[in-house]
Amino acid sequence: MEYLTTIEMSKEWGISPRRIALLCEQHRVDGVIKKGKTWLIPYNALKPEDARKNHSRRGGLEC
Repeated sequence: MEYLTTIEMSKEWGISPRRIALLCEQHRVDGVIKKGKTWLIPYNALKPEDARKNHSRRGGLEC
């Protein structure tokens, strides 16, 4: 399996390498491996949804 670093994945996902490292630490990215201080992320890993966004308002009834 091919892996990318946080820096390489930041270019793919459009977010900072530090944010990706935090997502890895929080176990929000599937299949990651930590080698020393470096997170290795599968090249086909999906970007987790932003938990800060409130998705409950989408598709709801509006008055």
